Amino acid sequence: MSASAIRPVKTEYSPFYERYISLVPDEDVLVALDQQLAETLILLRGVSEHHGAFRYEPGKWSAKEVLGHMIDTERIMAYRALRIARNDRTPLSGFEQDDYVSHGGFDRRSVASLAREFEQVRRASISLFRNLDPEAWERSGIANNVEISVRALAYIIAGHELHHKAILKDKYGLGI
Repeated sequence: MSASAIRPVKTEYSPFYERYISLVPDEDVLVALDQQLAETLILLRGVSEHHGAFRYEPGKWSAKEVLGHMIDTERIMAYRALRIARNDRTPLSGFEQDDYVSHGGFDRRSVASLAREFEQVRRASISLFRNLDPEAWERSGIANNVEISVRALAYIIAGHELHHKAILKDKYGLGI
């Protein structure tokens, strides 16, 4: 069995991340990441600029901001995975998602440009994880003051996308 097909155990991540990891099907996480990319790009191709600016409630993120958040979070989680996989023992800081979104300028961008960036970031993540040695998948380090494994970070990326894609469908009416 490949290293990417082994689910992380609960000692590899903070209980906070269980809500994402639990969403990932029991399959190789690289397969899941690749399939998600195709599915999410199909979803995003159907989003108009008008719908991209939609907020289901005052003060909530727009659909474009949700997509920008997904991109930023994947980029940060993949960076954490890279650092830990390379055995960098330096503790990594957390990030404030609301600050990232408020300073991301996502509403000024087109849905198409955000979709392209999502695709590029996802392809880079898949390439990173695909080329890790089996030992690297098992390495752990400190991020946001908790111990986390490279394997858990890959599953968090996949689960975080599934979580937000469900929100985009349920609250924003995308893909319906």
